[in-house]
Amino acid sequence: MKKFICAIALALMATTAVARDQIKIVGSSTVYPFTTIVAEKHGQKGFKTPVVESTGTGGGMKLFCAGLGPVHPDFTNASRHIKKSEVELCKKNGVNNIIEMIVGNDGIAFANSINAIQFKVTREELWQAMSPYGDRPTNWNQINPEFPDQRIHILAPPPTSGTRDAWGELVMAKGCQIDDKKKCQEFRQDGAVEEAGENDTLIVKRLAADNALFGIFGFSFLDQNGDKIQGSIVENVEISLDNIQTYEYPISRPLYVYAKGEHVGVIPGMQEFMNEYVSDAAMGEWGYLGDAGLVPLDSKTLADVRSNVK
Repeated sequence: MKKFICAIALALMATTAVARDQIKIVGSSTVYPFTTIVAEKHGQKGFKTPVVESTGTGGGMKLFCAGLGPVHPDFTNASRHIKKSEVELCKKNGVNNIIEMIVGNDGIAFANSINAIQFKVTREELWQAMSPYGDRPTNWNQINPEFPDQRIHILAPPPTSGTRDAWGELVMAKGCQIDDKKKCQEFRQDGAVEEAGENDTLIVKRLAADNALFGIFGFSFLDQNGDKIQGSIVENVEISLDNIQTYEYPISRPLYVYAKGEHVGVIPGMQEFMNEYVSDAAMGEWGYLGDAGLVPLDSKTLADVRSNVK
């Protein structure tokens, strides 16, 4: 009976989907620039250019998992792996065929103006600067006397951001100095850490205009704005394409795009869009996504992703 009901639901979706012949994509602001480029390439091949919205990873997952049919998005970008709770939400709303594409690697930059001092920091020192627990220093030199006597002011991703989740796991949890591990990933609320929203381009502009500010965002925004901002050296490792690809840079992570399998073959162009994303022209060693700052996958992972898409 349950399979019969699902079949009816899919049939209804197929009949109503003709109301939309353009792919809808939501999700991560970090993955947004890459997906936008692929969408433009897709639009040049006879399809309507997909609509891509930057909603943050968490916000994108909520929209993606809300249900099937033309009112719901077909893809969501994510700067972290889908959570178990999100998979359960998808299933609750009939989204059972979730296609995962790892589209590249990324390093999270702790960046400031190119005109300011380049910091060399540890994850423990970053935790001290950003945590509401411990000494809660007001100036950087209170953490390390080699740091400048400068007020701590960090522009951080909001709770809806996958970059926020990844920073919590890769930096705050690793550098934590309290016994209560559940509290390790919390941010200060006294002004030292400011939630700056999902607009990474605006954060870059603010950093360029204020030498005392630091910002947290993906490598591509650092790579594309090297004339304005610089990345800090973390645990004695520079943020670079090579160090991210080998995961030697300690704040490295994979990036994802998730597709709604039930929409493939119903919303025009979905399979072709995925094929374009994982093509040599896009994700290959000399692909156009590399020119945009996306760190390529190793050959085995790329082969696995292509197999999954097929």
